[in-house]
Amino acid sequence: MKPQFKQIVIVLLSIFLLSCSTDESNTETAVTPVPVTPPPSVPNPEIPSGPIAKSIHYLALGDSYTIGQSVCETCRFPEQLKTSLKMFYTQTNFSLKVIATTGWTTTNLISAINQQKPESNYDLVTLLIGVNNQYQGKDFSLYEKEFPELANKAIMFAKGDKKNVIVVSIPDYAYTPYAKNLSDSQKTKISTEINQYNNFAENYCKANEIVFVGITDITRQGLSNPNLVTSDGLHPSESAYAAFVERLLPKAKIALQN
Repeated sequence: MKPQFKQIVIVLLSIFLLSCSTDESNTETAVTPVPVTPPPSVPNPEIPSGPIAKSIHYLALGDSYTIGQSVCETCRFPEQLKTSLKMFYTQTNFSLKVIATTGWTTTNLISAINQQKPESNYDLVTLLIGVNNQYQGKDFSLYEKEFPELANKAIMFAKGDKKNVIVVSIPDYAYTPYAKNLSDSQKTKISTEINQYNNFAENYCKANEIVFVGITDITRQGLSNPNLVTSDGLHPSESAYAAFVERLLPKAKIALQN
């Protein structure tokens, strides 16, 4: 073998050996796991499954339609509303205070409030009053004077927040068996005057940004649907109050979110 050719062979052999050594080194590095220090574990924030447990105080102001004349205590609309709200606020304690008596006018309710002096810590206040002003033939000007006074008292009891107050329209007893024997003109007079009271209350509420919920149309089905009238032939039944609550519930939930 010539010397020049021999040198070439030696150089090529050296390159080949060096290449093999490098490949082996790379292969060994690739399969060797590199220790990695994991980041400290951070616990996931707890997501509440429902409303924070607290107490909700509800005050219902009114007359026979609030006290629930001729129905069971849990059948009246304030109790049904409380029960419906508890289904959404499962971790919440509810208290209900009712200031209402059959036959009360706006004057009677104001007097009772002044005597009982409820606290100003209520999360929700409902007000339904006026039918006995109409039934007893009181001058409408009395309602014009005393309804705003009662609305303002309701706001005061609702922690001074008008968003926590709901005014409920007056039912129409012309559509009950009680009024069935009245003349058409007498029944028309009742409905016309009930409209006058409700229109005043609704317009006052709109002007003062107070929630007003109309339920009068429900009670005007009292003759076509006897199940809406209780056994006394005059007052709303448990089913009628349930229909009231269907309309009140969304407004009450909004009020309690304040």
